[in-house]
Amino acid sequence: MSTVGITREEIREYFHQYNLQLHGTRTAWLEQQPFSRATFYRWNRTVFDGDLDRNLVPRDHGSMNTTPTQRSAFEKARAKEQAQQQAELEALRERVRQLEGTNEALGKAIGLLHSLNEQEPAPSTTSEAKNSSPRKTN
Repeated sequence: MSTVGITREEIREYFHQYNLQLHGTRTAWLEQQPFSRATFYRWNRTVFDGDLDRNLVPRDHGSMNTTPTQRSAFEKARAKEQAQQQAELEALRERVRQLEGTNEALGKAIGLLHSLNEQEPAPSTTSEAKNSSPRKTN
């Protein structure tokens, strides 16, 4: 059912884009695509009434089981879901940017502590203190 070089996901995306076109602009949009109108209508039967993943077309040759209104509602729901996912993705990206900023600040603070530690004299250990004290001889 699919055209060589076009995946099932791309076919679904074509239908998503088609259904988002304003009324009266769909024919012009369809003519600009890299497939024929007949191919598009054949895909239409598999996408909405058949099984695109298994390339199954419905047996009946009557009217479609899904109406254009149902398809539009499906596409609007899909667009809403994609918008929600995009918003969630942007929120996650912002959180990553915040965490990277925090990580960078912590790295600078640790580097500063290391440089301050190198500038101070080394603390004397107890064994050095005992060795440096004068010994009494009997």
